[in-house]
Amino acid sequence: MTGRKNAEAKSTFQVIVAAAAISLSANSAIAAQTDAPKAETTPIKVEAIATGLENPWSLAFMPDGRMLVTERPGRLRIVSKDGKISKPVSGVPKVYASGQGGLLDVRPATDFETTGTIFLSLAEPHGSGKAGTSVARAKLVLEGDSGRLEDVKIIFQQQPAINSGHHFGSRIVIDKTGNLFVTTGDRGKMSDKVQDPSVPVGKVLRITPEGKPASGNPGLDGWAPEVWSMGHRNLQGATLNAETGELWTVEHGARGGDELNNPQKGKNYGWPVISYGRHYSGAKIGVGTKKEGMEQPVYYWDPSIATSGLAIYSGDLFPGWKGNFLVGGLRGSQIARLVMQNGEIVAEEKLLADRSSRIRDIRVGPDGAVYALTDDASGEILKITPQ
Repeated sequence: MTGRKNAEAKSTFQVIVAAAAISLSANSAIAAQTDAPKAETTPIKVEAIATGLENPWSLAFMPDGRMLVTERPGRLRIVSKDGKISKPVSGVPKVYASGQGGLLDVRPATDFETTGTIFLSLAEPHGSGKAGTSVARAKLVLEGDSGRLEDVKIIFQQQPAINSGHHFGSRIVIDKTGNLFVTTGDRGKMSDKVQDPSVPVGKVLRITPEGKPASGNPGLDGWAPEVWSMGHRNLQGATLNAETGELWTVEHGARGGDELNNPQKGKNYGWPVISYGRHYSGAKIGVGTKKEGMEQPVYYWDPSIATSGLAIYSGDLFPGWKGNFLVGGLRGSQIARLVMQNGEIVAEEKLLADRSSRIRDIRVGPDGAVYALTDDASGEILKITPQ
């Protein structure tokens, strides 16, 4: 079951493979999948409802239907339902706007409607060319079409800061208890820090809204109290399954080996010891694709699609998509729609491949439409509805 290249979607075969997946789930690592059969094509309508955003990175809906959008150079915008882009929100923390760094994720708190609290992730400058992933909490005060941030506080700083403009991770997901999952990348260094559970590099973290380690974290010997899982390369997509409360992530491989994972408490996902990708030179990474005590991805891509945003469809406009994963691709310009049954991916559809747009983030709107950000110097918000 290690990959099903060129397999046909035969129902009997799916039942057999699903049963095998269930029997393997008690082991430390479930076998990985790749190259699912093509899903039935969905007729869709795509419209750009806003244009002219500079390298937008994250989109989040406010209760009134307006959108918060970050631009990587360091601006936070409010976008109306009809696509009007506000002037920049004032009071945003200073960012390290270099390489892949800048202002990254934005997430309204669960009590946003009454408190105005939002969380931002950013590449924070630390001097001498060094930077690290940080999380800020602030109060958004709305003023007409725009607003300002008050009571800005950095609640988490990744240490050590590293002289690199790569692999900041930076997705924020609020779990059902109100605590925050925060993803961090390996900073492009492939160092032993990723396999050191005491260092918040290449990890999924779980912290309180005040930035303290959340209760219920692994708390294993040698693990930093905020670390949830380890051995990750660069997680740029993360979402919560609303029904189960489980965290799901996608992360960049190197040359191939992008992964869909369901990060479990206290588990090690292998980077840079195991990978389904190779170095950009073509050389082998680590010891290969498997090692005892290290988890396998639920699904992987080879060649890479450079995974970015991630959403699980929960709306009503596309009833056949319920529970499907929507994965942004920076390479190949696409959204991959993944159909899961019994814990395995049984079909995949490539959406938007005809648009040549790097997809940076994906959200399901309150209207059931799918909204996607394109990563460009004049980026767009795309709205996807049934044709």
